This record gives sequence, C-alpha cells and structure tokens, in this order.
Amino acid sequence: MTESADERGAADLLRRINEAWLEGRPRDLAPLFDPGIVMRYPGGRAEGRDAMVGGFVAFLESARVHTFEHDEPQVDVVGATAVASLGFTMVYEREGSRYRSTGRDLWVFSGDGGEWRAVWRTMLDLTDEPADEA
Repeated sequence: MTESADERGAADLLRRINEAWLEGRPRDLAPLFDPGIVMRYPGGRAEGRDAMVGGFVAFLESARVHTFEHDEPQVDVVGATAVASLGFTMVYEREGSRYRSTGRDLWVFSGDGGEWRAVWRTMLDLTDEPADEA
C-alpha cells in the first residue's frame, strides 16, 4: 500500500516534534501544537499550547536524555484527522539516577490544506523504572 501525502505530512510532524525536544528546543514546539491541544495522562490532563510546551521545558530542565529509540511511526489518516503512534524506549537521568521509560506515544493531528497541527496526546503502556548504570 502506498503512503499518501497526508500520511507523510503527519509522519513528518511527529518527526519534527521529536526532533525539537530531543535537540533541546522545546519552545520550537509551539507552532506545531494547536492552541487548544490536550494531553491526557494517568490521573489528569494538561490543556493548551503553553501547558504542553511547558511540560517539555520542565522535563528537559530536570532530566538529561541519554537514549531515545522508537519504532517506525504508524499513521492513519481519515479526512482532516491523523492518528500517529510509535513505541519508544528512553533512558534518562534525573537527580543522579538513571531511568528506563518505555511505552507508546499516541498523537492526534488535525490538518487543513496539508498543514498539520497536534491537537491531542497520550502515552500508553508507560513504564518508568530504574535503569542499570551504564
């Protein structure tokens, strides 16, 4: 099956999101997020572009990412909506301790005229546990 231009566009948005925060540029995420973006996480939610960008900023100010590996993104597009997900494994350090985080990042994008923006996010099957010192 051939990947559509919309699927490529949504996959590119996911790539740009991950590049921005992994390269230490979390404020560059703002134009990639819809102003009303929502993130659902266990026990709560974050709403709005500022809250989402702020979450990435806070994580990067308190942690150092050592590795971030992910599966090939899966992207499905119906009309002006795309759902993109990828499994990941990340090793990061916070307050002198290393942690291994695994799960599936799930994003919903809205598109208009080929321009995609993130509107919703959650993380599934998330585990965060001490990692062996390397």
